Amino acid sequence: MDKTIVTALLVIAGVISAVALFNALYPMVTQGGEAMGSMERRLSDQLKTQVQIIHAAKSGSNTVTVWAKNVGSVRIIGADTSDLFFGPEGNFERIAYGGSGAPRWEYTVENATEWTPTATIKITITTASVLPASPSGRYFVKLTLPNGVMHDYFFSW
Repeated sequence: MDKTIVTALLVIAGVISAVALFNALYPMVTQGGEAMGSMERRLSDQLKTQVQIIHAAKSGSNTVTVWAKNVGSVRIIGADTSDLFFGPEGNFERIAYGGSGAPRWEYTVENATEWTPTATIKITITTASVLPASPSGRYFVKLTLPNGVMHDYFFSW
């Protein structure tokens, strides 16, 4: 009879331990799976998103026009939340989107209603100072999309 009681108590303790272990590990496994799924979706988005700056030129005394093409396979959303860097090589700065002051940048979609694959946007950069008539070096422009995809371009006029 004593052996039966001891065995029953050990079985109950084993079941309770197994349930406690399951309750501790299951949330971690579920959370890890969700994190992996989220990472997979972000990576897939980055792999499908590609942008290429196809041309840049001085278009006024303090404006530069840049054309960027969506060469990926998905629509690019939130171009206005992208980071744009511009300036002389080695001395560039981040330019804020929109607003009334300078420096600033704005964009319009050229050949579509949204920035879909094969569509091009025209970016107008307004600088705070007058650009030189003939620069002594190259200028740098870099566009970084909200998901981290980026492209840079060097040019002079």
